[in-house]
Amino acid sequence: MRLIYLIIFIVCTGFNAVSQSEISQTIKGKVVDAESNYPLIGVTVGVFKDSVLVKASSTDIDGDYKFENLPIGSYTLNYNMLGYNPQTFTNVVLASGKQLIYNVKLEENTTNIDAVEVLAYEKEGVVNEMSLVSSRSFRADETEKYAGSRQDPARMASNFAGVQGTDDSRNDIVIRGNSPLGLLWRVEGIDIPSPNHFSVAGSTGSPISVLNNKTIATSDFMTGAFSAEYGNALSGVFDLNLKSGNNEKREFTGQFGIFGTELLAEGPFSKKSKASYMIAYRYSTLQMFEAINFKLGTDAVPKYQDLTFKMNFPTKKTGVFSVWGIGGKSKIDIEPSQYLEPQEELYGLKDRDQYFATSMGTVGLTHAFPINKSTFTKFVIAQSGSRVSSLHEKIQRDSSFTLLGKYHFQENLMDEYKTSAHFFINKKLNVKNSLKIGVTAEYLQLNFVDSIIVDTATNLWNKRLDFNGGSYLIQPYLSFKHKFSENFQMVAGVHYSHYTINKNSTAFEPRLSFKYKMNNNQSFSLGTGLHSQRQVSYVYVAQRATNTAYNNYNQQNNNLGLTKSAHVVLGYDKLLSKNFRLKAEIYYQYLYDIPVATVSNSSYAIINQGSGFDRFFPDSLQNTGVGENKGVELTLEKFYSNGYFFMFTGSLFDSKYRGNDSVWRNTDFNGNFVTNLLFGYQMKMGKKKKNSFDFGFKVTWAGGKRYGEVDRINSLAQEQVIFMEATRNELQFPNYFRLDTKLGWKFNGKKVGHEIALDLINLLNTRNILSIAFDPDVALTKPNQDPLVQQPQLGFLPVFYYKFNF
Repeated sequence: MRLIYLIIFIVCTGFNAVSQSEISQTIKGKVVDAESNYPLIGVTVGVFKDSVLVKASSTDIDGDYKFENLPIGSYTLNYNMLGYNPQTFTNVVLASGKQLIYNVKLEENTTNIDAVEVLAYEKEGVVNEMSLVSSRSFRADETEKYAGSRQDPARMASNFAGVQGTDDSRNDIVIRGNSPLGLLWRVEGIDIPSPNHFSVAGSTGSPISVLNNKTIATSDFMTGAFSAEYGNALSGVFDLNLKSGNNEKREFTGQFGIFGTELLAEGPFSKKSKASYMIAYRYSTLQMFEAINFKLGTDAVPKYQDLTFKMNFPTKKTGVFSVWGIGGKSKIDIEPSQYLEPQEELYGLKDRDQYFATSMGTVGLTHAFPINKSTFTKFVIAQSGSRVSSLHEKIQRDSSFTLLGKYHFQENLMDEYKTSAHFFINKKLNVKNSLKIGVTAEYLQLNFVDSIIVDTATNLWNKRLDFNGGSYLIQPYLSFKHKFSENFQMVAGVHYSHYTINKNSTAFEPRLSFKYKMNNNQSFSLGTGLHSQRQVSYVYVAQRATNTAYNNYNQQNNNLGLTKSAHVVLGYDKLLSKNFRLKAEIYYQYLYDIPVATVSNSSYAIINQGSGFDRFFPDSLQNTGVGENKGVELTLEKFYSNGYFFMFTGSLFDSKYRGNDSVWRNTDFNGNFVTNLLFGYQMKMGKKKKNSFDFGFKVTWAGGKRYGEVDRINSLAQEQVIFMEATRNELQFPNYFRLDTKLGWKFNGKKVGHEIALDLINLLNTRNILSIAFDPDVALTKPNQDPLVQQPQLGFLPVFYYKFNF
């Protein structure tokens, strides 16, 4: 805490030195047609302060506008052009240190007469104009606004209706009772590997994200019935865009915090060109502390670093070329063998030493080209890769906890590389009709090796994976948008998936959605469609030994087909007042062709996987399982005005499946309900009210995790928790409850902006239950106690960062 007080004192002192002078900044951006992405010339842009017009201008031949020397503060921006629906954005915050870049899309009016003004608040609308239901845009600053989000886009998304965020140790996105594996991560139009540090193969989440929130432009998050452009996903899509660097001024952002020390730089390559760069690098702060011998309370220090960049090269006649990339690497060594007495282990299992490393990265080249006022094309080519490696050594102790030795018993190396391309052409046929045709193609190269020891005396090993090979995933799509009137529009489309790993992995997926605006403040939406997803890559090539010598193997799952689902979503959206919004959705999802065990009495289904650190090696699967998710969601939201905002999201849902035992059961993710209440308040400070103090909190209340009765005899014999098949997921832990609070101070100097924030995670130190675990230390040293214990989630965790812009 002394460090926090010192930084606050220094920043306050620096601010007082410049508080008497006027602090100003620049707002600029580009306005384009929403369908064709063609720059709009002559759009009138007005800047308002408390309903009073401060400045006005119009866009130039490139669709650009610019306002200089605006006093810092909160503004309203209005965009107006004959033949287009006007838009108004409220609470546009201008701060010192960085120019504000605000890019806008305007939609052409079907009647070509004066239109009713559209209020485009920060949560309304999406970047992808073909998405009409279960979609929401978000800005990077939301990851800082919401308490408990830890500047992580995935954790931010857990605040939205239909999304569960009840695992304190991970940022898995569980949507409407689906497995986190059902999520698609996309950056700049390319499907990417899980963008997370310490992410095991076969999962989409982890403790720490590779994504740097400061590098993300306005993006989309979708929770069902998504448009035809998106494939290979069952539950949702995170469609991320990287921000472009400022093409006129060099700017820098630095941050020091618990989860990383980072620096971002952006600016033009030269004054003679509009080419720009943006690059951000982050390094583990905990690793820095370890380097200076600062004690952290654990020897298992997570080490990680990541890099994100984007370089834009606009041309006069051939569009914009961009080179971009995102990647990170991480490592942790967990060595309970070093413990001299039983103790809690923050990260791993206590019966083994684990040496774990991961890396992921994607580098791409994009060419975006508005051919004319009605036609836009985009081509992206990228190379992606991910690597997961681990080595486990089993610890041997006596009843006095004396270390007797350890032996090497498990290791794996899992490499997955992908060459990807995405091309589409967007054609505005006329004011009422537009067409988008595209295709994505991927070549996957796999190299998997995994071995576990069978007999230590003879050093006999079982190779669960031993594969090197490749396959293609081809996905063409078509979307057609028709506006019956200014208030009624439809998007129809079709997506086709073909995965060449076998003849069973194809799917034809029609999609259809409607949106009807009853008036300027309320609308109905309806979306339906078929969706499919390939299995986790290593599941196809997992092998089983055919003899006790473990020298001959068969692949059991190489003929698996795609998992498929049908979505139906009905939505209602109403602006109760200028800053108050109500949104409700009711949905039904039917899943089929789910891989389940071939054993007739087995409850195993692959849709229960993907939320932990353990990999799964199912034995002989077939596509005969089914499932269903149904529920209702509510969002009640007050946008920021008069110094505060709040949001309530609630979901009631039921998630069931049927395995090969013909019994309908709860899925692992069927918590039945989840609610979030968020609140934020900003108090202006200083003589000219240029600084602020921010306070916010988040309350989460949700159903507890599912589990079944423990098979005690087999669990004790195998020293791991084994549940009884017959009662799988019939039991439930107590409801999950967590209170997070955030405190923040923002100081606007003449040239430098400062921000200090303290996120208090689980302020009440509530001991929510994560799972049942086998504790080897209890079994070894306390034979009279039960080694099968309830494993609590994280307790109170303070998260601090200091950020500056200049």
